[in-house]
This record gives sequence, structure tokens and C-alpha cells, in this order.
Amino acid sequence: MQYNWDFHSVWQYRDLFLYGLGISVVYTFGSIFFGVILGFVTCAARLSRFRVFNWIGRIYQEIFRCSPLLVQLLWFYYAFPLLIGVNIDNRFAAMLTLSLYVGAFYAEIFRGGIVSIDKGQREAAAAIGMSPFQSMRCIILPQALKRVLPSFINQSVIQFKNTSLVSVISVADLAYMAAVVNGQTYRPLESYTVMAVLYIVVLLPLMQAADWFEKRLRVSD
Repeated sequence: MQYNWDFHSVWQYRDLFLYGLGISVVYTFGSIFFGVILGFVTCAARLSRFRVFNWIGRIYQEIFRCSPLLVQLLWFYYAFPLLIGVNIDNRFAAMLTLSLYVGAFYAEIFRGGIVSIDKGQREAAAAIGMSPFQSMRCIILPQALKRVLPSFINQSVIQFKNTSLVSVISVADLAYMAAVVNGQTYRPLESYTVMAVLYIVVLLPLMQAADWFEKRLRVSD
């Protein structure tokens, strides 16, 4: 069977693709921003000497790491409003869910980086009169951040691809717009090929830049 490609009919809707791509980028960087905040707070809770904080952080992490993102999106958009008695806008539900999801993974990445630093360095810092906060800020975190950078970048790339799931709650991201174009043109192969190419066009330069930055950090060590 020979298929006749027809990108011309799909190209007429390029504005929809670009709009959807912009929405995907906004949700990616927005959820990464809030996720980093949640990740640091949860990481601090997991490393706290107070067991109640440790358990709260652990429960949050396990809930969001052990359930599919798609299920979480559906739950926050359709089920959560029934609990609180207030309707939630689909865009807010998408950002909330994406942020909570990636924050759980960031927290474990940050925690792993911090605990990987030898305890002797904390003891040495205390011996010269540094407070635990000063030790963390000046000695532990700079080293930990270098170690967690590859994992952080990888999770952030995954997060960009995860935004394609918000289309199930009618957020007009790239995947949603590809479905709209397909509905208008009845050209699924071309519509979803364009979508895939746009994801690659955005991610490939970012991955190359990340690899270059990681190599620079290794050289600086």
C-alpha cells in the first residue's frame, strides 16, 4: 500500500501548531519552576530530624511517584473539585498536577545529591565553626548541585514530553492542537508527524546544550 503524503493541507494550520507548542513550553517551564520549589521543600523535610516532616515528605513523594501522571490529571480535574466543592479550571488543574508530579521526582534527585556528599565534610565544617546552614550553603550544596545536574536535566526533558498528557483535560497544548488539525484535515500521519518533529526541534538543541554544560562542569572539577 502506497501512502500519498500531503503536508500542504496540514501546513495551513501551522499557527495552531505554534500556539500549541507555546502552551507546552509555558507549562513545562511553569511546572519546573514550581516543581523545584516543591522539590527543595520536600528534600528539606526528608532530611529533617523531625520524623513527622520526614513522613509527610515521603508520603507526598510516594503518592506522586507511584501513580501515573494521566491518572493524577484526571483526578485533580474531575474528582478533586467534588471534594472541595469548587470547580477547577482545566489550565490550573494541569499546572498543579504537573508541578506536584515533577516536584516529587526533583525532591528525590536533590536528596540523593546531598546525601552522596561525604559526612566528613560536614564534620570538618563544624570543626572550623561553621553552622549547619553555612555548611549546607557553602560546602554541601555546590557539590551536590553538580552531581544532580544530569538527573535534573533528564527529568526536565521528560517533563516537557509529559505536557502532552494535559490534552486529555482539553488544555490546548501541542498534542491537543495536533488532534484538532487531524480533525480538520483527516491527515493523522502528517498531523502527528509534525507534532513529533516540533518536539524534537525543541528538545534536541536543549539536550546538546545540556551535554556541553555538563562537560564544562566536569572540566571545572
